[in-house]
Amino acid sequence: MPDLVLRSTAVVTPEGQRPALLVLQAGRIAEVLAYDAPVTGPVLDLGDAAILPGVIDPHVHLNEPGRTEWEGFDTGTRAAVAGGLTTLVDMPLNSAPVTTSVANLRLKQAATQGQLHTNVGFWGGIVPGNATEVGPLIAAGVLGFKAFLTHSGIDDFPNATEEDLRRVMPLLANHGLPLLVHCELSEENDAWHEGDTRAYPNYLASRPKSWEDEAIKLMIRLCAEYRCPVHIVHLSSANSLAAIAEAKARGLPLTVETGQHYLFFNAEDIADGQTQFKCAPPIRERANNEQLWQALQSGLIDFVATDHSPAPPDLKQLTSGDFATAWGGIASLQLALPVLWTAARPRGATLPDLARWLSTNPARLIGQAHRKGQIIRGYDADLVVLAADRAFTVTEALLHHRHKVSPYLGRELVGVVTHTFLAGEEVFRHPDFLHLNRGQLLSR
Repeated sequence: MPDLVLRSTAVVTPEGQRPALLVLQAGRIAEVLAYDAPVTGPVLDLGDAAILPGVIDPHVHLNEPGRTEWEGFDTGTRAAVAGGLTTLVDMPLNSAPVTTSVANLRLKQAATQGQLHTNVGFWGGIVPGNATEVGPLIAAGVLGFKAFLTHSGIDDFPNATEEDLRRVMPLLANHGLPLLVHCELSEENDAWHEGDTRAYPNYLASRPKSWEDEAIKLMIRLCAEYRCPVHIVHLSSANSLAAIAEAKARGLPLTVETGQHYLFFNAEDIADGQTQFKCAPPIRERANNEQLWQALQSGLIDFVATDHSPAPPDLKQLTSGDFATAWGGIASLQLALPVLWTAARPRGATLPDLARWLSTNPARLIGQAHRKGQIIRGYDADLVVLAADRAFTVTEALLHHRHKVSPYLGRELVGVVTHTFLAGEEVFRHPDFLHLNRGQLLSR
């Protein structure tokens, strides 16, 4: 007897979108049947609302312990469930301590108890001097490692040097684990502080594309030398697309993500003083971002992740509008799916495209492609139901993030998450949470 049967005219499977029945049993997808197949057990008829694999976001800063006032496991995963996200991977910063040792990982894991409303895994961190911690962190189950090539914004997570990366990449290659890299090779560039620090063009010029481009060239060289899987996070410079295409054509184990905000916003539309848009790398010009869209739709960019990086409102300098001192990070976890769908749909994108960009390809990066990210018999029944044509306006009351600062406030988006299922259990039905604390810790 199934636990539940879902019926929809728009079920998104690897073969495409079609009418189907999903039989859920013991936390998994037991069967994918024809729409009119006879079944026993309780049936939830979803009409023409689409069923997609739950969204997987491998680039999230939940900040607990140590900076829980910035977000935290409870509020972050609660917001995620309301947005159809079923699996998150937490970055090794901005928590305190940072996840650069097994001892610190254990503190982070302990902090999750009774608070997880989605599945959560962890990236380890690569910083100068912690190479001996990499092996133990692998044994402890981290899903891979993250390094910065420029200052991270947090002094206790300093940037790694090329020498630091060379020490750890052979070990990561041996284990087949990815090295995620914030690709900016920065130079002293503080002259812009002498100008108008409320002017967005000045902030944009302070982090030029060349920083990204040179860093990506370095990572491609190291990827070729060590055959270590390298993942470029939040690509914003379209100037690097040709080098990425050439590296992939050579068969290098290189993957790339971009962020929703680089696809939704353009620099020309950001007014001076609007520090809610500050992130690093910065949101660039429309022509640049059009090239990112082309690369995503062609498959050159593998997927899209939020880089959810919240902070208390005072750190965003909303009153002063000072880009020089504002915290760089965009809060968008709950809106990952509708933001991308709103921007993608006018470009001819389909729901199967959305599933690939938000679920299937992220599952590969985190080592869960054998069980998550697709609607396939035997896979985990982590699912999202989307009213794909329904519009809504983003308001503070709608958001479950700890802080309501977001550049999406007031925007009309298309695509309302009506249900979220975690391991076959309905945990969210718009607008209500049904069952909380159902998330599990993920290990490689």
